[in-house]
Amino acid sequence: MTGTQGPDTGLVRLDGSEGEGGGQILRSALSLSLITGRPFHITRLRERRDPPGLRPQHLACVRGAEALCGGAAFSEGATVGASELSFTPAPVRAGDYLLEVGTAGSTPLLFQCLVYPLALAGGGRLTLRGGTHLPHSPSFHYVATVWQPVAHAYGLPVLLSLVHAGFYPEGAGEIVAEVGPPQEPPRLVELPARGMLREVRVSSFTGGLPFTIAERQSRAAVGALRERGILAEADNRPLAVTRSVGTVTFVLAQFEHTIAGFTALGERGRPAEDVGREGGEALARFMETGGALDEHLADQILLPAALLAAGRLGPASPGTTRFTAARITDHLTTHARVVERFLPVRVTVDAGGSVEVRPA
Repeated sequence: MTGTQGPDTGLVRLDGSEGEGGGQILRSALSLSLITGRPFHITRLRERRDPPGLRPQHLACVRGAEALCGGAAFSEGATVGASELSFTPAPVRAGDYLLEVGTAGSTPLLFQCLVYPLALAGGGRLTLRGGTHLPHSPSFHYVATVWQPVAHAYGLPVLLSLVHAGFYPEGAGEIVAEVGPPQEPPRLVELPARGMLREVRVSSFTGGLPFTIAERQSRAAVGALRERGILAEADNRPLAVTRSVGTVTFVLAQFEHTIAGFTALGERGRPAEDVGREGGEALARFMETGGALDEHLADQILLPAALLAAGRLGPASPGTTRFTAARITDHLTTHARVVERFLPVRVTVDAGGSVEVRPA
């Protein structure tokens, strides 16, 4: 069975202070609620964060979830600063949506919240406006080059494009996602090892700033990798922007079996060389681990893996995903517990880095 028709079983109660205690719990719950038709109630939202409670970027995810239901979903407590929220979904409607996240809100995070329910409902287009390259959020380039191939591998055709880049604090960026309905899913996903390193590419970008900054960043990233015996190709590109300006270094590593990506963002007063070295050194640290997936992809693969295990992507037997992660994060374990509350799946996480997602 695919789609979002009909609730599985009743209300899901969540403690927003568990695990990493951030916005991950809310975003995961919204996505899974739309997929399963199950309402949820969450308390102690972001209790240990400063400031605590619902922030504008999280409120944008609630409004986005409501929009996918044609306004028929019901939420109670969806105000900035709220520590408690109830959400009751309605059937998701395929179609085209234009959503504003706000100046410092992350379009990639909103995208990852909404893409799965929209795909399962038949697909459409998401046009999202806000930040595209922000701290504590996947960058557009990470989602487009690392997450996107994984989605395709699970039978979820998504095509992402960047209209304008949006940097902190102004945002003002725009991404467009063409989302298709699910195709034939895999039966088993096994990623125990990344295999041999095949290619490393450093992409250095500037938006609204001198292009020489991009060149300095890429030279520093390539140099940092060369010091560790890793050869890389580099290219420097301008990014279209509207009101915001910024720089980013993105390092993409293609292995025999997997792909990994690392983002470093520029900021006012920070030397371009430091930004480039941060990106290169992030890959070097990953190479020192035995994980097949970088820590961010290990977290992000859980939801498509759970949909596969629950039969939501179509018939698949055994419908199991196994992989190793460079690091087991609080984000991953928190996400795993939320997934298990909504879907009939079991997520087993080993402290050594092995993760399995299987039917319960």
